[in-house]
Amino acid sequence: MIDLQTHNEEALARTVERAKERNIIIPTFRQMRNPQLVPEPIRQKLHQVGLWDLNPLNLFRITWHNEPKAQGGDFGGVNYLELPPALTGVDARIVLIVGKWFPTGAHKVGAAFGCLAPPLVTGQFDPTTQKAVWPSTGNYCRGGAYDSNLLACESIAILPEGMSQERFDWLAQVAGETIKTPGSESNVKEIFDKCWELSNSGEDLVIFNQFDQLGNYLWHHEVTGPAVEEVLKSIMRANDQYRGFVVTTGSAGTIATGDYLKKLYPQSKIGASEALQCPTLLNNGFGAHRIEGIGDKHVPWIHNVKNTDMVIAIDDAASMALIRLFNEPAGQEYLVEQGISADLVAQLDLLGISGIANMLSAIKFAKYYELTVQDVVVTVATDSMEMYQSRLQELNEADGAFTAVDAAIADQRYLKGTTIDYMEELTYYGRKRIHNLKYYTWVEQQGKTYEEIQAQWYDDSYWESIPAKAAEIDALIDEFNERVGLN
Repeated sequence: MIDLQTHNEEALARTVERAKERNIIIPTFRQMRNPQLVPEPIRQKLHQVGLWDLNPLNLFRITWHNEPKAQGGDFGGVNYLELPPALTGVDARIVLIVGKWFPTGAHKVGAAFGCLAPPLVTGQFDPTTQKAVWPSTGNYCRGGAYDSNLLACESIAILPEGMSQERFDWLAQVAGETIKTPGSESNVKEIFDKCWELSNSGEDLVIFNQFDQLGNYLWHHEVTGPAVEEVLKSIMRANDQYRGFVVTTGSAGTIATGDYLKKLYPQSKIGASEALQCPTLLNNGFGAHRIEGIGDKHVPWIHNVKNTDMVIAIDDAASMALIRLFNEPAGQEYLVEQGISADLVAQLDLLGISGIANMLSAIKFAKYYELTVQDVVVTVATDSMEMYQSRLQELNEADGAFTAVDAAIADQRYLKGTTIDYMEELTYYGRKRIHNLKYYTWVEQQGKTYEEIQAQWYDDSYWESIPAKAAEIDALIDEFNERVGLN
């Protein structure tokens, strides 16, 4: 669990001094939920700061409410995109909240903050003497390296060597060190093995593993959940119904949003999706795939499986075809000819590869439950095509230029042709089957206890107690900022 009781005053005192030296003020969870609470002097200073700048003020831009601009933006409503039936092929309202307008261009910078903040303000992590290690399959280690830089601590980013080149180019400018592990998206165990190697090296460091850090779950429950709630309240008409939150699981942090929303809408469902080429949840399977950012072959420790209603598998060929449809000129021209507004087509680059997989998951969910124009399904555009231009180039080199015929095939096969195959509506024992898979990774390999894995399934208070930590963390952040004494 998130430990807020263990305090190291000596380390905390050093951290406070470091914050004074570097002009670091730490935002609270309540400010990330509602940035209107951010002090006006900080908001004014942000008008002179770029969204991706390595400036401690950008800690206050860890929110879904950033104005969608690269330089000097203020705060506003939650950034989202609603996809029309002419594009999706379903009557249901498919809504994606947009991650591009976070620093680093992905919401994982928030998940990393949720993991780093508690040990930072309790003195369990000392940025003056220790390194922060960020294992991930892409965006999380970028977010962790960014947060570390803003909080003036050394970082080590770990990610598979097969990830997009843009990630490595960016990390070279921000992370203290980048370690490439063997394989690609689904090679998560190799990342864990590298973490054990570092832990046993004698170097003074702290591993912030997104797959088992409940701060990841907490941040999404308390920040992403309310953001979706805000969108729903703004768009739902009198007879509309919110039906479900559907995302690729990845680290299983984002899916905690569904837990938050289920408390508000008890009849809603939570869908967890994955790559068909690696159907771990669906079929206890394994394999390699190309949907970057949803690393698998295991069930993350922080996934509240007992609250998940459906698992869905997405063919990675669909995501790769649709990034071409949405981003190549021939594809964009085709979509406009099909009646999609040019304004919407211009915004489809807000969906990266995993965002398209999320969209397809929501479409399959809508088709499975035969949803109508009065039904709303929410998912996430985790990042944008900003990190995947090299993938488009690789596809062009491998398959040739993308033509109008290719666009029609991609649309009819992978959008209008989406089916309800490779889906499972979970029973009690279907959920328990997936939960039990945690044992082999986390208890046998990663040092978790039998008692805790049992508590995750049988003790409802296990998951219910996590959201309460936000208020405690905020109180500790307030105390920290008072000691720093900056405005």
